[in-house]
Amino acid sequence: MDANIAVIGRDNVGKSALTVRFLTRRFIGEYGDIESIYSHNVIVDGRDITFHIWDSPYSQDLSTESSAYEKRVQWAEGFVLVYSICDRASFNTVAMLIQSIKSTKDYLGIKKVPIIIVGNKRDLHHQRTVLSDEGRLLALTTDCQFYEVSAAENYHSVLMVFHGLVDRVREAKSAIKKPVGIKGIVKSMSAVFARRRTDSL
Repeated sequence: MDANIAVIGRDNVGKSALTVRFLTRRFIGEYGDIESIYSHNVIVDGRDITFHIWDSPYSQDLSTESSAYEKRVQWAEGFVLVYSICDRASFNTVAMLIQSIKSTKDYLGIKKVPIIIVGNKRDLHHQRTVLSDEGRLLALTTDCQFYEVSAAENYHSVLMVFHGLVDRVREAKSAIKKPVGIKGIVKSMSAVFARRRTDSL
């Protein structure tokens, strides 16, 4: 299975560090403003998954109305939305991005959008301005998953983010592909005719 994943968030929240940690297990703290699409093969629950991960600087988005942003949202099948627990504005941006992504996908006829909210820089808890409960509540009210991680200190938690997302992408894909089936059609037709008989009595 292929999974197209967009990693989005404000600058300096650790998007690229999170992505590279997942791809290489290594933590690299400094990145330039470079847009990258990475491909990476992994085995998840016995299945061969190819991740295509689009990571780009937030400054390129400028606004959620920009064509670059629209293109990325249309391309992606799942989203990792990253904020820093030390940056309240980055958390507010994630809340805005969720609504924007969902409305774009809804316009395209896609109802179920796999989104993971990630609070990064957990190791800097002494500088925290966003509580864990706020992240959890945002995820609960928007039907997303939530993880709080430290890309700098913990590879396993970063791995859980991407594995959790691919599970949701798989569910969303199977929901789209699932045909109604002949039994479902017969059942629907029977219901229609039964209703008509009732109406004519």
